[in-house]
Amino acid sequence: MSLATRQHKNDESAREAPDVADTLAPLSQHDSALHDAESGKDNDTVEMPHSIFTPKEKWFLVSLASLSALFSPFTANIYLPIIPTISKDFHKSIELINLTVTMYMIIQGLAPMFWGTLSDHRGRRPIMITCLTTLSLSCVGLALVPTSAYWLLMLLRCFQAAGSASTYALGAGIIADISTPAERAGFIGIYGVGPMVGPTLGPVIGGVLSQRYHWRAIFWFLCISSALWGLVLFLQVPFFSFLPETLRAIVGNGSVPAGRIYTPLMPIVGRHRVTKLPGELPPRKPLTNPFTMLTYPDVFILLFTNGTFFAVFYGVTASLSTSFSEVYPHLTQTELGLCFLGIGGGMLIGTVLSGKLMDANYRKIRDNLAPQAQTEPKKAIDPGSPHDSFPIERARLLITPYLVAVYTSCVIGYGWSLQAKVSIAVPLILQIIMGAAVVSMMNAITALLVDLVPHQGSSITACNNVVRCLMGAGMVTVINPIISAMGTGWAYVFLCGLCVLVTPLIWVEVRWGPIWRERRLKARQHTAGPSHEVPPA
Repeated sequence: MSLATRQHKNDESAREAPDVADTLAPLSQHDSALHDAESGKDNDTVEMPHSIFTPKEKWFLVSLASLSALFSPFTANIYLPIIPTISKDFHKSIELINLTVTMYMIIQGLAPMFWGTLSDHRGRRPIMITCLTTLSLSCVGLALVPTSAYWLLMLLRCFQAAGSASTYALGAGIIADISTPAERAGFIGIYGVGPMVGPTLGPVIGGVLSQRYHWRAIFWFLCISSALWGLVLFLQVPFFSFLPETLRAIVGNGSVPAGRIYTPLMPIVGRHRVTKLPGELPPRKPLTNPFTMLTYPDVFILLFTNGTFFAVFYGVTASLSTSFSEVYPHLTQTELGLCFLGIGGGMLIGTVLSGKLMDANYRKIRDNLAPQAQTEPKKAIDPGSPHDSFPIERARLLITPYLVAVYTSCVIGYGWSLQAKVSIAVPLILQIIMGAAVVSMMNAITALLVDLVPHQGSSITACNNVVRCLMGAGMVTVINPIISAMGTGWAYVFLCGLCVLVTPLIWVEVRWGPIWRERRLKARQHTAGPSHEVPPA
């Protein structure tokens, strides 16, 4: 059969095949571009869309990624209520059992550096399958671990961290694949809901399961939930397999067919729309050392600033149970767990509001630059090309200084309210505002990090994770001695001082970030040669 005949048959089958996704949502502008391209209308001027997914499909994929990322903090925090019980059963001191928490945090920070980089090269879908499988199997081992094998408990906790923690970086990579900078902030805001719910629900569910059944029930619960989620998303259960491959080096904008491991058996979302204009595949990036991104000045500033905000927040959270049990001794263990809901609720509010605010700031700056772009064609309005001069740093970080002011004020008020032993309603209300402010700050920085290196979305998120986890682990180590030495009120004033000290770095990023970004691009272009166009990172 000739090539022309095969092409003709493919075109006919493409026209006849019904598209299930189109029954779920109307075609977006991107799909209209595909239709025009297929019809042969202005083939010289029609541009392929950034992604074939409709807006509703994108939101659905982001929601799936958010629920997958929930496993990272949820697995870490569900373990905390059973530490005293495990200490008794294993006949080990609290300090030795806490060492399993420390090791978990270390692996939680380091593992995404490996998995995230690998997913930027091999694809999101197979790596996510591997991570969820590792998590599920490690939970089986933890549920069956003998109480005489403390070393095995430690080892399995490391494997558990390696499997669960990487889902966060992989989800951020999916967002980088399917979104443009104009819509990315809103996606990251919704994506943050899952990771923020984990620390809130983890202690509550862990306490209930261990009290109602046994501490081993926690690991059986994690095993079953992670396995079922993996089956639903990836292992091609009929009618319930949703997540396709999104890595642009493998599927382009989603229109390039990939191998079976990259494609669900029943592709409900993002069915391949075959066109006469094949989707372009960017060159597959070789495996690189993600730690090299720490040498980028603009990236390092963002990582250090975000790590400081996270460490202070983690210090407040880690000391919550101890502080509340001392100030309000009438609270039961279950009631102490419920006190975490204030922070969690605030974080949920912040994830939604921060995305909308960042998108609004982006559109405002873009519209203000539109007249300038007409007189200076070299000025790019939509940041997506390697030569973009759009001030993405200002668009993302515009609201951050105001959020720092709100956050530090609430943390100081929170500390002094505990020291003054006022009504419990006061610190709980302040928790809500704190949670909303801190997650908004971290989402803004995370969105900018992905904007700076969009083709390594998982790798940069992994770098962000390792810096946050290591700084957070350090804060957990020193927070109780600080409170004991200074008192609750002054201790939180000291923590807020750390946030204030790093806030000027935001101005440095806005002022010098575009210059560093341009220099990095020119260096990459010089290395690649004048005839090659390189991605932003």
